[in-house]
Amino acid sequence: MSFLNDEVDEIRGREKLPENVQKFFSENKEGEIDYDEIIPEDEKIQLNKKFQLDPELYQDFTEELYPDSLNFYDFEVFRHDWLVVIINPVEKMKHIIANDSEALRRYYNKHDDQIWVGYNSRNYDTFILKSILVGINPKKTNDDIIVRGISGHKISKKFRNYNLYNFDVYQKNGLKTLEGFMGNDIRETEVDFNLPRKLNPPEMRQTVKYCQHDVEQTIEVFRRRKELYESQVQLIETFDLPKYMISLTQAQLTANILDCKRVEGRDDEFDLQLVDTLRIKKYKYAKEWFENPVNLDYKKSFTLDVCGVPHQFGWGGLHGCPEEPLHLKGNIFHVDVISYYPSIMIVYDFLTRNCKDKKNYKKIYDIRVALKEAGKKKEQAPYKIVLNGTYGICKDPYSSAFDPRQANNVCVNGQLMLLDLLEHLEKYITLIQSNTDGLIVQVKDSSQIDKFREICKEWEDRTGMGLGFDEIDEIWQGDVNNYIFKFANGKLERKGAYVMELDELNNDLPIVNKALVDYLTKGIEPEETIRNCNNLKDFQKIVKVSSNYRCGFHNGEYLNDKTFRVFASKSNNDGSILKCKYPIGAELMGEDGKKRIYKGEKFADTPEHCFIYNNDVNGILVTEKLNKRWYIDLAEKRLEEKFGVKLNDDALF
Repeated sequence: MSFLNDEVDEIRGREKLPENVQKFFSENKEGEIDYDEIIPEDEKIQLNKKFQLDPELYQDFTEELYPDSLNFYDFEVFRHDWLVVIINPVEKMKHIIANDSEALRRYYNKHDDQIWVGYNSRNYDTFILKSILVGINPKKTNDDIIVRGISGHKISKKFRNYNLYNFDVYQKNGLKTLEGFMGNDIRETEVDFNLPRKLNPPEMRQTVKYCQHDVEQTIEVFRRRKELYESQVQLIETFDLPKYMISLTQAQLTANILDCKRVEGRDDEFDLQLVDTLRIKKYKYAKEWFENPVNLDYKKSFTLDVCGVPHQFGWGGLHGCPEEPLHLKGNIFHVDVISYYPSIMIVYDFLTRNCKDKKNYKKIYDIRVALKEAGKKKEQAPYKIVLNGTYGICKDPYSSAFDPRQANNVCVNGQLMLLDLLEHLEKYITLIQSNTDGLIVQVKDSSQIDKFREICKEWEDRTGMGLGFDEIDEIWQGDVNNYIFKFANGKLERKGAYVMELDELNNDLPIVNKALVDYLTKGIEPEETIRNCNNLKDFQKIVKVSSNYRCGFHNGEYLNDKTFRVFASKSNNDGSILKCKYPIGAELMGEDGKKRIYKGEKFADTPEHCFIYNNDVNGILVTEKLNKRWYIDLAEKRLEEKFGVKLNDDALF
C-alpha cells in the first residue's frame, strides 16, 4: 500500500484544532515514556522508497559544482516511529525511509563519504541518525536533546564510530519562519509526536508529506545562502584541513585554522596594554577610566560628550549619535576602518595567544580585503565572519582560542583610537554618528575637505589602520542603529529593523518597510505606497509560538501550527492572535495573592483584528478583507517614533 500519494489533506481535517486542548496543556511527565518498550520494526509501517527527481528543477546542482554531492535530510521522531526524507539534488534522487534501520544503514554506508545537509542538523538530526545506526531508541535521543537539554555529543560514545560530514544551513530563525518569509506553505503536521501507539497509515502519510516539504524548503534556504557553504569548502581547501571540518561552525573552523590550543591558568583578563600610538589630550578621561582598577568590571560603562554628541564607552565597544533624529545633505562621509578588529589583532599582536599559526589569520584577512575591494559583497561576507569571529571566540570559555585579555585589548584600544581620530577631526566636522568600526561625519565647509583627509591620513600612518571613505549625498538617521544614507551613485545603505534591506529570508511586513524608505528617500506618502500594492505577501507579518508557550489562539480556537502568517482584517469578527501558556479562561494566582483570569498574550506588532493564511501566498492578490489602513497607520507611527517625522510637517524636506 502506498503512503505517499493518497489524500493526505483529508486526515488534516479543519485548519483549526478540535475543542479538546489536552494536546497542548496536559503535563507529559518524563517517566511516562518507557524507552525500553520497543515495538519490532516489522510490526510498524515500514517505508523504503526512492524516486527520481525532475532534473529541470535541480539544474543548479551538478557534480562539477558539488563533487562531494549533497544529501539534504530531515528526521521526524515519534514514541514508536521514526521517519527520514533524504533528497540528493546532485544525484536527482529522493529516498523515504521509515522504521527500517537496515535500509537507513545501507543508505548511510553508500553515502557516508558525501556531504549531508540539514537545518539545525548539527544539534539534532545528526544524533538521531547515529542513534538509529548504533541501536539507541531515537525517541530517547530526541527527548534528551529537546526535553532534557542534553548535548547530542554527550548521549553516547558509540556515536563516534559513525562519521558524518554534516553541513548545517541553520540561520538565526527557525525553518518555518524562513518558509514564511519566502511566502511558502507553513502548515504543520497534526500528528502528535507523543502518541502512545504506533502511527496508522493516514498519520504516516501526513508525516511523510510535511517532512518532505521541510527538506525541500531546506534546499531553498541553501540556494539563497550557498555562499556560506562555498566559503566553508574554500577555507577547508585553502588551509588543507580534513573534510570532517565541514561540520564545524565558522568560529570553530577559525580556531582550527589558527591551530589554537587551550591554555589554562591565566589570570590576566584585565591586564590591558594600551597602544603607544594614541594621541589623546582633550578626551583623556576615557583613557584614564580604562586604566583605573575600580572600573575593571564588565558591568561598568561611562558616558562622555565627544564632538558635542553623547557617547557610550565600555567593555563592549562605543557608540554615539545626536539625541534627536536628523536629515542632512552635503559634505557627508562614511569613514570606515577596514576590518578594524582583525587589523588591530594583526598590527598590535592582539590575536589570541593560543594561536600557533598567525600567518593563516593574515591570509584570511588579505583574501577578505581583496574581495571587498572587488565589490564582491556576498563572497567576502563569510571571511568577514571568520575574521570578526576570532574576537568572539577569544571571549568564549568553551573555545580553544579563549583569551579574554586579548579580546579586551582589541575592544578598548579600538574605542580609544576612534576617539583619537574624533579629537583631531573635531574642529572640522559635525559628527553624525560613531560606532564600533567607523564614523559618519559632515565636513563643515567644502574648503576643509582636504584638511579632513589629511588628518585621516596622519591617523592611518600613525596607527597602522586603514580607512575607507564613502561620500554620502544624504542621510536620514533615527539613532545609531536606524538610518538610511544615499551614496553619490544613488545606492542606499540601510540599517535597522524598520528600514533595512529585506530579502527572501528576512521578509517581515515588507510593505511597511518600503513605505518608510520610499517616503524618506523619495517623498512618496506611505498611503500612496501601501494603497498601490496588491501583492498579499507584501503585507505579511510572521510570528512564532516560542518554547515558552504551548500554542496559539485565534477566533476562539487553539491552533495546531506554531508559526503564523498574519494579516490585518477589516472584519470586527476577527480577533487578535494570541500565544498561550495556559488555557484561555484559566484561573491563575498572581504574586499579590489575587486570582486573575488568563486571557493569553498578544503577539507584538500584530493587529487587533487579523486573519491567518498559512498556505503558500506567492502570487496571491489582496482581497477586500485586508485592512490597508492598519499598515498605513503603522508606517506613519514608525516614521514619527524613529525618525521624528510627522506627515503634516514638511520640515524634513
